[in-house]
Amino acid sequence: MTDDVTLAAELVRAAGDLAHQMLRDGLETQYKTSVSDVVSAADHAAEKLVVARLAAERPEDGLVGEEGARSPGDRTWYIDPVDGTYNFLSGIPYWCSAVGLVDEQGPLLGAVYYPAVDELWVGGRNHPTTLNGVPLTQLADRPLSEVSVATYFHPRHMGDQARLQSWQSTTGAAATVRMLGSASIDLAGVASSRLGLFLQANLHPWDWYPGAALVIGAGGRADEVTVGDNLWQVAGNRQSVEDAKAALAID
Repeated sequence: MTDDVTLAAELVRAAGDLAHQMLRDGLETQYKTSVSDVVSAADHAAEKLVVARLAAERPEDGLVGEEGARSPGDRTWYIDPVDGTYNFLSGIPYWCSAVGLVDEQGPLLGAVYYPAVDELWVGGRNHPTTLNGVPLTQLADRPLSEVSVATYFHPRHMGDQARLQSWQSTTGAAATVRMLGSASIDLAGVASSRLGLFLQANLHPWDWYPGAALVIGAGGRADEVTVGDNLWQVAGNRQSVEDAKAALAID
């Protein structure tokens, strides 16, 4: 039986390679809820590949896939076959394949593969995060004012004044802001100290758990905090996370 760390790494590399090949061969775009909420045959094919491998290797585990796969279990694998599909279909190479394993204590393990630059992150609660097999330096405390924030705010939420105010309060306290289009690569970037803090609200679990585990494995924090009607996901070094949570919870 393949160990969890090796299995997670193999799953995301295989899914990413398949999606990359299908993109080169040509894909049609399908729309979900809006022009920016898209899906392709590569998303479905890559998820099917991961689900089949998990069914064979981890039949007792549950799984939840972005494209609809569902089965119960004591532990749950969250699958994002192509995270950053809008980028993927637009010719922007900032996309990845990601999986996250969660147990009753929260994020246990994550793996993210970034095909454009052949970078593979694996790590979590019991496995210090690595990049292409090399352990990452553990995250050092730095204030929010000295780090960048990787984030996203959809135009359709501009009317939610409480959400917008919390977001502006937090991003406004940072050194700079980046919106790049793939939550899992953003979180891997935080774990790697390329980015300082991750901030979004009301993420789907497959967008959060893979990268949250990587940040935890790099000695950081990955917290969820409720402010009004919104559940904010915040990850980074311990000091910047505390600063961000204070900024979010404005009166």
